[in-house]
Amino acid sequence: MIINERLVTYINSLKDDNTELLNCIEKEALEAFVPIIRPEMQTFLKVLLALKRPGRILEVGTAVGFSALLMAEYNPILAEIVTIENYEKRIPIARANFKRAGRQEQITLLEGDAADWLKKLEEPFDFIFMDAAKGQYIHFLDDVLRLLNPNGILISDNVLQDGNIIESRFAVTRRDRTIHKRMRDYLYQLTHHRQLQTSVLPFGDGVTVSVKSEQEK
Repeated sequence: MIINERLVTYINSLKDDNTELLNCIEKEALEAFVPIIRPEMQTFLKVLLALKRPGRILEVGTAVGFSALLMAEYNPILAEIVTIENYEKRIPIARANFKRAGRQEQITLLEGDAADWLKKLEEPFDFIFMDAAKGQYIHFLDDVLRLLNPNGILISDNVLQDGNIIESRFAVTRRDRTIHKRMRDYLYQLTHHRQLQTSVLPFGDGVTVSVKSEQEK
């Protein structure tokens, strides 16, 4: 927990309820220990969608389809959504959830490694949501920026690693050091990239919001 747990609980108590189906899918995911976006992230996404009104959305990391469905439901316009998932056990659940919501024609699920798919995709997107393997964000970045339209928004979730990102690499467990270094590199790239204006926000497990400029800074 990055910020005071009581404060997070209070903020989340103010959140508008989602649709009945989204609530059901969220409950099923949590009971199955499938990680999905936190309540505060759900609210934040809704606000960004209302501001941007993206026509094309790319999600890297589908899980069971909860966040893709939330974006489909709360984007003010009917958007084309492409989402990528590599974990074969979750793919049929996501497809079933898209069908339950009647969104199977709106949402395209690409099965396989995101690194491969990102190189194959060509048509640009207005809004990209990164919520995949955290150690891979840095490897996805070049293709993600290529696919992001000028004035497009890139959202990256879970970037502060429960606050461990501020620690020395020697203060984190040996098995986490690679991810720790890669995430630090990713955050540096986002905040110093010539085409991006980025804010790092300490809520949930940390999120970045990046806007791609039409010209280099």
